[in-house]
Amino acid sequence: MNDTKQNSRRALTITTALTLIVAGFEILMAYSNYKPGMNLLDITSYVTANRLFYCLMLIVCNLTMISGAVLLYKENGISLKDEIYDRKTLKKDIFYGLVTLPVTGILGILSTFLYTGRTELAFQGGETTIGIMVMEFVALTLVSGFCKEIFFRGLAKRFCGPVMGEMTALLLFNLMFAVLDWHNLGYSFVIGLVWIWAYKKTGHLLAPMIAHGGINFIGIFYNLIVNGGI
Repeated sequence: MNDTKQNSRRALTITTALTLIVAGFEILMAYSNYKPGMNLLDITSYVTANRLFYCLMLIVCNLTMISGAVLLYKENGISLKDEIYDRKTLKKDIFYGLVTLPVTGILGILSTFLYTGRTELAFQGGETTIGIMVMEFVALTLVSGFCKEIFFRGLAKRFCGPVMGEMTALLLFNLMFAVLDWHNLGYSFVIGLVWIWAYKKTGHLLAPMIAHGGINFIGIFYNLIVNGGI
């Protein structure tokens, strides 16, 4: 096996492992709260019911797996910093990230109509504390916004693209991205397509990182409004 195929296999293994581990935890959290009469929308509502545990799980899983991704870049003499941004095109990278953010938000608003089918058995939301907000900021805005874009966009294009074709690789990894976030019922796949567009337009990960971390940051305050203040 040549280095290109070996690198592709390693990238695929890293991202698949992360996907299965996180999705597995989410399934466990959802179905541990199952009650007779629940529909799928009710079940998915319990994935993030224990928000502190959910955030801790995301932090641990992402930071554990990111070392393998960083090592893959390093062993191949590729600067991860240059993959994320270039000073010469920094304004362009930021611009596309900021342009993509409201598009992601609009899609997020549209996706909320999916949840109108929930019954009284669905999780009704819990109290938001400063501790929960801090954990969500770290897990969703910083860790997920940074690490997941390396896993699902960066590894796909850089290491699997040369073997299976760039767009094929990006779509395959985007499908895994949707599987990891299975509880939002395809929303991640749709916004992943938008972030792929931003990534391809700039050639850097900063644009999708801004959109990814940004929409999660907005979501934290949305939950604060919906579920009540501190």
